[in-house]
Amino acid sequence: MLAIVATRAGLGLEAPEVQVEVHLANGLPGMTLVGLPEAAVKESRERVRSALMNAGFDFPNTRRIVLNLAPADLPKVGGRFDLPIALGILVASGQVPGEALEGIESVGELALDGRLRPINGVLPLALAARKAGRKLIVPRENADEAALAGDLQVLPAEHLLDVMAHLLGQQPIAAHRLEAPPVCDDRDGDLAEVRGQHQARRALEIAAAGSHNLLFAGPPGTGKTMLASRLPGILPELTEEEALEVAAIRSVCGLPLAEQWGRRPFRAPHHTASAVALVGGGSWPRPGEISLAHQGVLFLDELPEFSRHVLEVMREPMESGRIHIARANHERKFPARFQLVAAMNPCPCGHLGDPRQACQCTAAQIQRYQSRLSGPLLDRIDLQIEVPALPPEQLTSREVGESSAVVRARVMAARERQYARGALNAHLGGRELEAACALSTADRAWLAGVLERLRLSARAYHRVLRVALTLADLAEKPHPERGELMEAIGYRQLDRQLRQG
Repeated sequence: MLAIVATRAGLGLEAPEVQVEVHLANGLPGMTLVGLPEAAVKESRERVRSALMNAGFDFPNTRRIVLNLAPADLPKVGGRFDLPIALGILVASGQVPGEALEGIESVGELALDGRLRPINGVLPLALAARKAGRKLIVPRENADEAALAGDLQVLPAEHLLDVMAHLLGQQPIAAHRLEAPPVCDDRDGDLAEVRGQHQARRALEIAAAGSHNLLFAGPPGTGKTMLASRLPGILPELTEEEALEVAAIRSVCGLPLAEQWGRRPFRAPHHTASAVALVGGGSWPRPGEISLAHQGVLFLDELPEFSRHVLEVMREPMESGRIHIARANHERKFPARFQLVAAMNPCPCGHLGDPRQACQCTAAQIQRYQSRLSGPLLDRIDLQIEVPALPPEQLTSREVGESSAVVRARVMAARERQYARGALNAHLGGRELEAACALSTADRAWLAGVLERLRLSARAYHRVLRVALTLADLAEKPHPERGELMEAIGYRQLDRQLRQG
């Protein structure tokens, strides 16, 4: 007897179809599992055997059972194949008609008593099943997550007996629907709470409008972290497609979805994080912090305290918006279109240039500290701002700045102009950028002279153009002029200071 049951593997954010083929034959009793299974999948043989017997089904102990997870060259990981393996054995042994599983995919880990346990990465699997036009049987605890896929018939079950009752027509499982659609949880701090720091607030608005990377440098306690945490609040809300993409990454990582649904991610890893934790990896690659920050903000506080190797591995995904992790026998691709916001002190003690307290560092210590940031990394940070210590009168002032809602309105208007051009300014290609800027001959000659004096790289030149174009979009101008170019160059003065040590 031969039975075939449809399910799906989990390869990063992809969920390729897997067919569980079960063959019962005469011969020495035993169960053989093939199809490139890893250890947890191989152990499913014993879980499935116990689950079937404890649930009251006949297990073909006297037959030779061959289980093939096809395609054979696709890695199979985790306990998600338990349920389809059990159903395949039941179909092959004649306890369930094969027609009952037509148009149905199933997934779930089995307990020894037949209960279904939840798995990670259900949302990518549900999206793939929806695209294939099939129904999906999942553990009940995964039902809400699977239902986020939208137009998909989700059949939740708590026990193997529930699945069998549905397939035999004895007690059909009702399709699951979310009791209430996910609501965007608006808990971001308001920009109005930031006292003073007008230049830093301006830079934050520019970064939000053009999706630019941003670096704050200044003494401790000047509000760098507070400013960074306000960036998600002035960014546009996620579209439904973007929200599903962000949720799929969290699903693969086993993180809850409801509390973060619809919100721009804000990830702030500690400076002791490894390269694998930051960009992803492992023997079976998983997303890292840069992918968890996809469509949102990655905040690196105390930037020079991060390992130089860790910072350098971010350079390629900062340009491409994705990370490609290759291993000997498999590879994964994860999205990583994030905005980098970094903060640093000007020196090891943090008080270089601080009027409140004298710096205790030597010139060699300062040079060594600042040189931890490489030139290529600084080139990729469009806006570099000094955040000075505020005078007491500004700290105690009752003056309230613009709220996040007011700034967000300007940001969204600027982004609409950029979407009309085809992409946000930070993601424009070189040819499209030059065409959008349309600099006059005089401005082009002036800019060339400034770049020569400041010794900025070709990448820095394009970064200046991108920021100037965003400034023009905020000012509702058709293209940047001399004023926007001067302001954009001003945001690279910190780059020059850090390179000079």
